[in-house]
Amino acid sequence: MMQVEIWSDVVCPWCYIGKRRFERALADFAARDQVVVVWRSYQLDPQSPREAGATVVEHLAHRYGTSLAQAAATIGQVSELAAQEGLEYHLDRARRTNTFDAHRLLHFAAQHGRQDALKERLLHAYFTEGAVVSEAATLLQLAVEVGLPAAEASAVLASTTYSDAVQADEQRARDLGIQGVPFFVVAEKYGVSGAQPAAVFKSVLERAWAEAHPPLTLVATTSGDACEGEDCAL
Repeated sequence: MMQVEIWSDVVCPWCYIGKRRFERALADFAARDQVVVVWRSYQLDPQSPREAGATVVEHLAHRYGTSLAQAAATIGQVSELAAQEGLEYHLDRARRTNTFDAHRLLHFAAQHGRQDALKERLLHAYFTEGAVVSEAATLLQLAVEVGLPAAEASAVLASTTYSDAVQADEQRARDLGIQGVPFFVVAEKYGVSGAQPAAVFKSVLERAWAEAHPPLTLVATTSGDACEGEDCAL
């Protein structure tokens, strides 16, 4: 098996695009059934409020000192790129919010084999539906939709369970020098930064797989006596 770790945030527009591009590469990879994908936690803005704050347009305009129209135009360009990957962005509905609990829930989902399903649902909820992914009620609903046990998910959200796991992922990201997401680590050897084209992801997957599964080296220069199938004359 070959592991691919992906650091990303559920409110990162490039992370959703990168997910789709990586999935296209994986679907075209011959050994795709031998690849295990693990989603790692990364918060773009750990200080963002748990309550829904400003809209994404307002936040970008304030952060970069631009007008609302300029911020909206920037978001429009990203939305067009997302559409090329089959994604429907409605960032005019999205609001700045904290994602720590969403990441805790993703660690819980991993224990039930539903991490990728929840990751997809969270991204769709935020970028397409404008859901507030810091609200416990919203997170619980999304968890149940992907098949997670409601009572257990509710208990996780009402506690601090998996906080250490989230913080460990973020610390490892710092140790690896990750400064932006999405960031992909393939076979604990190759790092890919950003939402690269599918061809780039496929190339890295193939290289890592080939290095881990080198072809046999023949030590005899001529063919020796051997049987092939049922045709073995003595």
